[in-house]
Amino acid sequence: MDESSSLKVIAVRAIETADGARTLWSDDDRAWASRAAAEVVGADAAPESFVERRAALVVDKLGARQPALLRTLRALRWRPWVGGAIVAIAFALGVFLDQVARAQQINILAPPVLGLLAWNLAVYVVMVTRYIVRYGDDTTDGPLRRAVAFVAGGSARPRRIGGAAMRDALSAFVADWAQRSAPLYGSRAARILHFAAATLSAGVIAGLYLRGLGLEYRASWQSTFLEAPTVHAIVAFAYAPGSLLIGIPVPDVDAVAAIRAPAGAIAALWIHLMAATVAVIVLAPRLLLALLAGMVERHRAARLPLPLAEPYFQRLLRGFSGGPSRVRVIPFSYTPSADALAGLESIVARTFGGSAAMIVSAPVAYGDEFAVAHDATTATGSALVALFNSSATPEREVQGAFLQALAASNGGVNVLVALIDEGSWSARWRNEPSRITDRRAAWQRLGEQARVPVVFADLSAPDLAGIEQSFDRAMANDAG
Repeated sequence: MDESSSLKVIAVRAIETADGARTLWSDDDRAWASRAAAEVVGADAAPESFVERRAALVVDKLGARQPALLRTLRALRWRPWVGGAIVAIAFALGVFLDQVARAQQINILAPPVLGLLAWNLAVYVVMVTRYIVRYGDDTTDGPLRRAVAFVAGGSARPRRIGGAAMRDALSAFVADWAQRSAPLYGSRAARILHFAAATLSAGVIAGLYLRGLGLEYRASWQSTFLEAPTVHAIVAFAYAPGSLLIGIPVPDVDAVAAIRAPAGAIAALWIHLMAATVAVIVLAPRLLLALLAGMVERHRAARLPLPLAEPYFQRLLRGFSGGPSRVRVIPFSYTPSADALAGLESIVARTFGGSAAMIVSAPVAYGDEFAVAHDATTATGSALVALFNSSATPEREVQGAFLQALAASNGGVNVLVALIDEGSWSARWRNEPSRITDRRAAWQRLGEQARVPVVFADLSAPDLAGIEQSFDRAMANDAG
């Protein structure tokens, strides 16, 4: 999925996940978005296409109600002009660097040319060392890359938002996007910085020749501690790449000694050596690195990974790929009340979508767990929920055997979850929370023994947001 679509998908995911109370985006809104997206892309479309189209519909509709969403999306989009501005500034800085003294003399030992060469060589050493130390993984960004990424994208902060729900949702979105897009932004920042380093060196070369066209500059050097042989060794080593490139030898020791200040010589030869060396050591490698970073950037921008295995996306895709979810509930030695059934319906609608079809089987009697469990799983469905009352003491030979029988024969079921109605038990022991905790632990151990995820709920007054998260975790573990 490309960057623009991924940005919208992550935004919608953050909002729909954080909005547990459904104050921003109702269940009806969510069901509408899924139906509309499925109709647009068609039943044979790839899951990514459905998720992408659904996110676009949500952004259009919810953005009209919540302008803060659109502002945040705009703030998080990459700003290409920032990269162009950085490159232009780098070139101008290279042109106007004070590389020539007021006396119209070029010091062959002084920055910026030698400083520019030393800096870039140090950068190359750091890059290679970090690449080797990290076994080929060069994804950690330095301060310059982080600064460029912050300015050119990813620096949004939710502001001027009316409600806390939207502020929390957008804060989660910004944090999630910053984490998921970090590799892409790192490659972009690397491309910009490599290109800026190349244009800086090009500016230095251009400045040398522009000044040399209109004025006569003389090459010289001065030092308190260095003598001509040492200076010759330094410049011979520093400008050797340029000498090899253009075929002009570095002047010998006598020639170097002859231009010691206050003496000097026409600087044309030294300018040619400096320019050629900068081109070899800085300009060409940096352009190549910028090209490679740009290729990585294009690849990452076109293929941002979408975590379709996460419970949120799995819940969306169940309705798209298999039609409305079918949830079969089998109570064990327990007849749920009317209030419990109403709560169960709201849980199913919240967890599996408003169009989910719930079928409640007749309660399984104590002792009939094996035959009824096999019969109950002959029909295929999206999910199978074994319903228990927390007041019953969980026993491995009874409830555990029932869960194991369901798990062993659920060939047509995608998800199997044990739902524990702890309403009456919690009301009975409200003043002794340790009893509630101990009973939960007992049911949890039973589920682990049967390898069936367990979800706890008070069906008479369900906490839909918390139960939804519990179901998501349970189904993720069940799928794993």
